[in-house]
Amino acid sequence: MSFLVSGGPTSDMDNRWKEDLAMATTHVLELADVRLRYEVRGSGPLLVIMGAPMAAGDFAPLADALASDHTVVTHDPRGISGSVLADPAQDSTPELRADDVAAILDAMGADSADLFGSSGGAVTGLALAARHPRRIRTLVAHEPPTLGLLPDAAERLAEVDAMIATFHRDGLGAAFAQFMGSAGFEQGDEGAPVGPPAEVPEQVQADGARFFAHELRGTTHYLPDAAAVKAGPGRIVVGIGVESGHLTTSRTSVAVADLLGAALVEFPGDHGGFIGHPEEFAAILRKVLANA
Repeated sequence: MSFLVSGGPTSDMDNRWKEDLAMATTHVLELADVRLRYEVRGSGPLLVIMGAPMAAGDFAPLADALASDHTVVTHDPRGISGSVLADPAQDSTPELRADDVAAILDAMGADSADLFGSSGGAVTGLALAARHPRRIRTLVAHEPPTLGLLPDAAERLAEVDAMIATFHRDGLGAAFAQFMGSAGFEQGDEGAPVGPPAEVPEQVQADGARFFAHELRGTTHYLPDAAAVKAGPGRIVVGIGVESGHLTTSRTSVAVADLLGAALVEFPGDHGGFIGHPEEFAAILRKVLANA
């Protein structure tokens, strides 16, 4: 469920992101209800990397690590960063985000692609597998926060509703605190949110507010359509961080793998392992995709 990294990006990381962005071409896709911003870098087999609500920039180090042998597409999910909604009050659902990914593939003239989705992006991928199964060659769903699959689903989903109520009542900082405790984050985790919100840029604060107000409920309440996913021609792999054992998303990852009969593959780090270990993470992802 992460959308920021612990401690925020360093100056070195800022510089690296600027270099990465210079290597990418930026595109804008106008749809009826949203203007989608996406980036393309590299050459080779098409690979879409996505989060929710994490934006394209958060995946720049991983995309750069894969661009030597893949055409890598990253994008800002609807309502986040550069992807602007016609109606800012519109909720973001996995189904809408899946349709956005299909539209980006259409714009690129691509019938199908490999996909890597992390956190809410993994849930987007699972929705894509159900709604547009022929668009997927291999989907690697990394730590999807599908709380409804857990034995204590009612309690966990009630916690989500409480976080959202806290956000509307007490603001972003208080909601962050609840989020971190519920998800199992500890100080220093790579996938943990930054705090307090006042210390991060205005756009990050806006994305965080949108996350709590319009995205968190739809993502965490989503239940994968197991029958539809299994019937599709694509291969589904579930990723889990080797250091994620203390996180709720470790449990949900196992639950999704069990539901779909999918392979469970360990990746470096924890929920945000692709940020702290992009080269090592890319190496595992390459192996997974090569074994299709």
